[in-house]
Amino acid sequence: MKIALVDSGIGLLPAAAALRRLRPDADLVLSNDPDGMPWGPRTPEDIAEHALACARAAAEHRPDALVIACNTASVHGLALLRAELEPGLPVIGTVPAIKPAAAGGGRVAIWATPATTGSPYQRGLIAEFAAGADVTEVACPGLADAVERGDDTAIAAAVADAAARTPAGTSAIVLGCTHYELVGGTIRAAVAPTAADGLTLYGSADAVAAQALRRIGEHTATPGGGRLTVLRSGRTEALPSAAAHYSEGRLLTATAASA
Repeated sequence: MKIALVDSGIGLLPAAAALRRLRPDADLVLSNDPDGMPWGPRTPEDIAEHALACARAAAEHRPDALVIACNTASVHGLALLRAELEPGLPVIGTVPAIKPAAAGGGRVAIWATPATTGSPYQRGLIAEFAAGADVTEVACPGLADAVERGDDTAIAAAVADAAARTPAGTSAIVLGCTHYELVGGTIRAAVAPTAADGLTLYGSADAVAAQALRRIGEHTATPGGGRLTVLRSGRTEALPSAAAHYSEGRLLTATAASA
């Protein structure tokens, strides 16, 4: 079994780590775009083309499924990628976990990039899955970039800024950018003093990993496997050094080394 993941940067690590935990035997192809990132400031058409370039590079490795492990790329590129790659290669997008967060009741905050916050796409998800719920959109300027660099000082500052704008009594935070899942503990600690008891953070990685495996269908686990291929703007390279800053990156490196 082989699964490919696409993102502008290391935001694909949470979904890749979730897949590794579910299926240690699966080979993973991680395709990101250091030459073209960040994708957020680009036009929708440009984002789609960059995502498609990463997907094409990954598709050359003949995966059984391809995960667009990026909210922005899923919004702007999913239809284009599916039109080109399916039905031969199943393509799975990433959607912020607004529905399960709202289903729990209580006050919900959606942390997302400034480009996504207030967008018709996110407002549509709120209207569809959280109508009538107490939802606050919280833009997080600089957070994804800080996570990409593994810059703890910048991460702490961006998280503190977003936490200060998160309403008191919030019981659920939707992590609307895959990069944010890498610093969930930092986010929880920053919001905890004013949050409701039992604060829950909702990421997308586990659901996306499970959906990818469902699309592939039943595969018997095989000895070996677990190989890791990293494509950076189409070049076969190692994971960037910042990946080792996070437990997900260390997991993928350690399990690939022992495969």
